[in-house]
Amino acid sequence: MRTDNLIINGYGSSNGGEFHKVQLNGKGTVTGNIECDHFECNGYGAVTGNLKSRNARISGSGKVDGTVHAETMRIDGKATITQDVKANSLKIAGKGTIGGNVTGEEFKVNGQATIDGNCEVDTFSSEGQFTIGGLLSADEININIHGTCRAKEIGGQTIKVKHRLSTFSRLFKSVFGLQLEAELLEGDNIDIDYAHIRTVRGNNVTVGPNCEIEIIEYTGVLTVDKSANVKEIKQV
Repeated sequence: MRTDNLIINGYGSSNGGEFHKVQLNGKGTVTGNIECDHFECNGYGAVTGNLKSRNARISGSGKVDGTVHAETMRIDGKATITQDVKANSLKIAGKGTIGGNVTGEEFKVNGQATIDGNCEVDTFSSEGQFTIGGLLSADEININIHGTCRAKEIGGQTIKVKHRLSTFSRLFKSVFGLQLEAELLEGDNIDIDYAHIRTVRGNNVTVGPNCEIEIIEYTGVLTVDKSANVKEIKQV
C-alpha cells in the first residue's frame, strides 16, 4: 500500500513517482509519470508524463501532457489531456480537451468536451456541448441538446437526441445554435430531434420536426414528423 503523499500548496515542482495522494493546490508542476490512488488539482497543475490514478479530479486548471488511466475521473474546472483517456467513469462538468481517444464504461458531459479522436464507451450522456473528431460509439447514447454538438460518426444500439426547453437553453440557442451534427448516425433504435445528419441508418427510426437529413435507410419502422426536412428515404 502506497503511503507517501505529494502535496503542493504554493508554487512548486516535483518529480513523478508512486504516491497515495497527489494534491496540487497552488501552481504545481510534476515532471514524470504519476501513479497514485487519489489525484486532485485545485489550483493550476501540470503533469509532464502519464497519469494513472484510482480517482482523479481537476477542479482548477490542469494539463496532463500524456495519457490518463483512471477508475473515475471528474473535470469541474478546465483540463487539457494531450493523449488518450481510459476511465471506467468520466464526467466533464467544466471544460475538457482530450487530444487522443476516450474509452471506458460511462461518459457524462455536463459542460464542454472536445475530443480529437474517437469516443468508445458503454453509455454516453450529454447535457452540454461536445465536439468529437472521430467516432462516438456506445451501446446507449442519450443527448439532451444544449448548443451545437458534433461528431463525425455516431453508432449505438439505442440513440436518443432531444431538447428540453429552458431559459438557459434559449440563451445557448441564440449564442451557439442548437443542434447535433454528424455525417453518419447508425443504430438499432433511433429517436432524434434537433439533428442535422447526412445519413441516418437504423432499424426503428423516429425523426422529430427540427431535423435536416439527406438520406434515411431503415429496416423496421420509420416515423418522420411532417415538419422534418428529409431529402431521401430508403427501406432496405
